[in-house]
Amino acid sequence: MTTSQALKHIVESLLDIYDPGEAVSIASIVMEDAFGVKPSQVSSRTKLDKEQLIRLDSIILRLVSHEPVQYVMGEAAFYGYHFKVSPAVLIPRSETEESVHWAIETCKQYPEIHSVLDIGTGSGCIPVSIKKRRPDLDVHALDISTNALEVARENAHRLKTDIHFYEVNILDKKAWKQLPKFDLIVSNPPYVTKAERPILPKNVIDFEPHLALFAGGNDAQRFVKKIAEFGKAHLNIGGWLFLETNEFYVPNSALILEKHGYVQVETRKDLNGRDRMICGRKK
Repeated sequence: MTTSQALKHIVESLLDIYDPGEAVSIASIVMEDAFGVKPSQVSSRTKLDKEQLIRLDSIILRLVSHEPVQYVMGEAAFYGYHFKVSPAVLIPRSETEESVHWAIETCKQYPEIHSVLDIGTGSGCIPVSIKKRRPDLDVHALDISTNALEVARENAHRLKTDIHFYEVNILDKKAWKQLPKFDLIVSNPPYVTKAERPILPKNVIDFEPHLALFAGGNDAQRFVKKIAEFGKAHLNIGGWLFLETNEFYVPNSALILEKHGYVQVETRKDLNGRDRMICGRKK
């Protein structure tokens, strides 16, 4: 089987569960990550060997079960870097790249920002990306999941970044005492409600960690409220809080921040025109 035939075979295998554009995108990722064949290198002359064909069949079998290609390949691209991922962590999304960029631009605008905390770090893609672009910053990250922190630490090591990690449940106020104060806090917290579970795609609900998806019950703002409260206690004066959520909760998140005394509250849309990001500043 040639590489062009292999690409076509992957696409055709996925058309029952993905639209054509997404199927082509997934197939291209497989060809490049699994076999080192970039889209421009796909050829009707270059053939896959026997071992590669066996691996191809194994990959397709996992993909048609709705398993995300990032888990199948074991890594995901984010903010120009490649991160290890596993079912212990959420797959990094492009929308989160926009949140990271906003936070980094704020750090440039306000040179008094020296320390950063990521709450619910998962794969570590947020703190590692910030540290890569701003190695002068003192970057910290926390998560409740031991397994997620193992992945995050490995990513920090692989990308040669010095990150301080904590195993902390942000909902437990008693645990806050072990954490210092920061100049900027960023978080992409759980915000999916129990009622929304039936509408989640199969590749999300069946494979991504529910601990990182669901806020608990039907209070989508549970973590936003707690993080806003945490920020009041653990942000330095003039410190910044950045949050990501889905478009339906941004207005409520803004109200929560304002009720907790944050100023300069601002929301932003993502590249698809959806309200996704919000920030506020401690007085």
